[in-house]
Amino acid sequence: MNKPLMRQLSTYLGLASVSLLLACSQVSRPGSPAARNTDWPSYGLNLQAQRFSPLSQINQQTVGQLASAWTVNTGVKATFQATPIVVNGVMYVSLPFNHVLALDAATGRQLWKYTHDRKADWPMCCGPANRGVAVSEGKVFIGTVDARLIALDAASGKKLWDIDVAANQVNTEQQNTLNSSDPNKTRKVTGGTGVGIAMAPVVYKHKVIIGITGVGYGLHIDNPTSDAPLGAVIGVTGRYGRPGFLAAFDVNDGHQLWQFDTIPAKAWEGGFTTRTADGSVFERDIAAEKNALKDYPDAARFGGGSAWSTPAIDSNTDTLYFGTGNPSPQMNDVSRPGDNLYTVSLVALDTETGRYKWHYQQVPHDLWGYDLASPPVLFQYQHQGKAIAAVGQASKTGWFYIHDRASGQFLAKSEAFVPQLNLFKKPGTEGTVIYPGILGGANWSPVSVDERQHRIFVAAMHSPIKYTVHETDAGNAQKPMRYAASEPTEDARWGLLSAIDSQSGKIAWQHKTEQPLVGGVLSTAGGLLFCGEGNGRLTAYASDNGKALWHYQSEYGVNAPPITYQIAGEQYIAVVSGGNSLFGFKQGDRILTFKLAK
Repeated sequence: MNKPLMRQLSTYLGLASVSLLLACSQVSRPGSPAARNTDWPSYGLNLQAQRFSPLSQINQQTVGQLASAWTVNTGVKATFQATPIVVNGVMYVSLPFNHVLALDAATGRQLWKYTHDRKADWPMCCGPANRGVAVSEGKVFIGTVDARLIALDAASGKKLWDIDVAANQVNTEQQNTLNSSDPNKTRKVTGGTGVGIAMAPVVYKHKVIIGITGVGYGLHIDNPTSDAPLGAVIGVTGRYGRPGFLAAFDVNDGHQLWQFDTIPAKAWEGGFTTRTADGSVFERDIAAEKNALKDYPDAARFGGGSAWSTPAIDSNTDTLYFGTGNPSPQMNDVSRPGDNLYTVSLVALDTETGRYKWHYQQVPHDLWGYDLASPPVLFQYQHQGKAIAAVGQASKTGWFYIHDRASGQFLAKSEAFVPQLNLFKKPGTEGTVIYPGILGGANWSPVSVDERQHRIFVAAMHSPIKYTVHETDAGNAQKPMRYAASEPTEDARWGLLSAIDSQSGKIAWQHKTEQPLVGGVLSTAGGLLFCGEGNGRLTAYASDNGKALWHYQSEYGVNAPPITYQIAGEQYIAVVSGGNSLFGFKQGDRILTFKLAK
């Protein structure tokens, strides 16, 4: 190379290096817009669903100065479960019944509101709650209680497209089939097997991914006491529901790209498992189940397996992970012999095609409603001296399960983070008290993972449940039909907030709360863990030792996951406060935000 050309190249590289250094300094300079604004762009904050924020302005030393920044009353008082999404300084919040608000995230000023026009003839299977929206490519996406997927313009709230995700062609259990001596025969019904959407969608590579719920829901009976949890869940022998599914839709026009049915078309009976890799043992009459196969050859057509939880995604391998619901009929196994694949399972799929990769069934032939309700989370795990890309899930059974992301191999599970009794005992006509039971353990509450501390934070509950097998009244020469009911007992119930050491599986610390915990948690680099309660209390704990450092008292239950974001150099904490009817927590309509007092 000649000398003039070398001098020119040297000068060019020198200028390029200076430009790169200036660019880097502008990105990292504390006063720059990029450094002063931090979004909460997805349901779990990131695709790994860790719900751990690097923000630290609010920390163990400053959290005592946390004060209300702004509050919005939405006008819709009902069970409120949403995770607010914050993108470019705008907060998008889905309300019960699928209305959507766009707010200035710094002030709470309303920018627009979308009012959902729900199908009048569509029965809601599972109540009005919605767990959030997804925001991507200038659009806001929401799944609805009437099983639709809707795209809104993020700037104006104008509807761009609206598709039906599923038809409501299902049979629902009827209250009149119950035994005449059963008090549940005349109590208020709050829901039953049907079709809806509760999960927040996730957007990945121009695909909106979402699933349907309610397909193995069972008959839900209200409790006569207003501040008490759900009265009963009843599963009746018969042909109720349909298979659940997870599906991907094009972000531009909503056409379906792929669909994965949570019930396989063939061999859903599986291997008639009585022992799983994690050491769980199940009491089953395998001979009777195999004999029943001939009587119920099409049981898989009504198999259930709702998709309740927003998937976590490994972008390195284009793999998504999600949990499935219980088989149908709920808790009642007469008409569904076999393992009932892929219900009550952690499932891995290819994000581009929906192709099945692997599954791990926590509870084969489920009789207790132990569906995988809490979303999976991705993290790095040290196993036998090697760093493993792992996926974990907090279960209703009361353990945190850890698997190899690539193969699904079961690696470990934690100590039980809730009391356990008769965990997999088969209920009978005399009634059996079991816990955790149908409520969990960890219900739908998302966990948070702090990889720096090797901590997994789980919000859970102790709520004993009595399971009883009944028979319907015999009449018109017909044989009585069996049904199973799960009902809360009069025993004490409470919440348990746990920090689990991800390496040892031991409980690092645990905090007991007055009421069962449902809603989820947030951890931050400021050494804090935020969690709400049904009594309206939002608390900040020291994430290293569980000490309570700050709290706020809301009028309504705080039963949704908190988030954090930063605008113009100020860190905010936000959470919705609207209670939960299933747990008897006071319902409301409030969005709460906090920042440090000046």
